[in-house]
Amino acid sequence: MIWSGLYAEVKECFDLFFPPLCLLCHAPHRASPDSSFCPRCLSGCLPVTSPCCPRCALPFATIGGGDHVCGECLLHPPDFAWTVAAGLYEETLRHAIHRFKFDGSIALDRPLARLLEAAWQHTAPAWIPDLIVPVPLHPRRLCQRTYNQALLIARELGRHRQIPVDPCLLVRNLPTVAQAGLTARERHRNLRGAFALTRPLAGEKVLLIDDVMTTGTTARICASVLSSNGAGEVALAVLARARRNSMLGLETTLRGEIEGIS
Repeated sequence: MIWSGLYAEVKECFDLFFPPLCLLCHAPHRASPDSSFCPRCLSGCLPVTSPCCPRCALPFATIGGGDHVCGECLLHPPDFAWTVAAGLYEETLRHAIHRFKFDGSIALDRPLARLLEAAWQHTAPAWIPDLIVPVPLHPRRLCQRTYNQALLIARELGRHRQIPVDPCLLVRNLPTVAQAGLTARERHRNLRGAFALTRPLAGEKVLLIDDVMTTGTTARICASVLSSNGAGEVALAVLARARRNSMLGLETTLRGEIEGIS
C-alpha cells in the first residue's frame, strides 16, 4: 500500500511536468489514465448508435426509431447471434485502424481494445464467452505483415477479461485475393473453403474478433465454420463497422491501402 501510494504520487508529479502524448496526434494530454488518446481524438471515434441491426451492427440511414434486424440478416441469418463494434469506420477511428493495420503501430492495440471492450460492456455486459478467437491471416499474408491485428486485439480483451484466447483454433488454409473491390458473390467464392478448425468444439460460447466489418462476408463464413464444428453461441466483435452508403468508397480506399503494402 505504501509503495503503491508513493508510485501514484511520483507518477502524478511526473505527468504534471511531462504529460503523456496522444498515440494518434502526439499532442500532450492529461486525459483519463485508461485512455492513450487525447480528448479530441476520442471525440472523433464515432460510436454505432441506434437505429442499427443488432445482428450485424449495420447502422441505418434513418434518424430515430428502434434497432431492428436488417434485410440481409433476415434473408440470410448469420451464425453469429449479435455484433458489437467499437465505432464507425470513419474519422479518427478509421485513421487509428489504418495505422494499426498497415503502418505497424502495434502500440494501438491496447487503446483500441479498450474502446471495443467499452462497447461490449454497453451492448452485452452479462455475456461472457468461453473462448476468444481472432479471424486468422493466411501464413503468406502474416509473413508480409508480421502480425495479425485481430489477434493483438483478442489478446488484450482476453488479458483484461481473463478469458482464454485460442489463436490456433481457426486457421486460414487457402491464400485469397483481397476482399476489397469484390461483389458479394465474388467474396463468397473467394473465401469458399478458406477457413477450417484445427479441433472440434463442444458447445463453447465463442467471441470472434475482427478489425473492420464491411459486408460481413468474412465474419459470416468464420462463424459458420465455428458453428458447424460444435460451437454453442457465436458473437462478433469488431473495431469498426462501415455504413452501407459508404461501402463503395471504402472498398476503393481499402483496395489502394492493400495494394500499397503488397
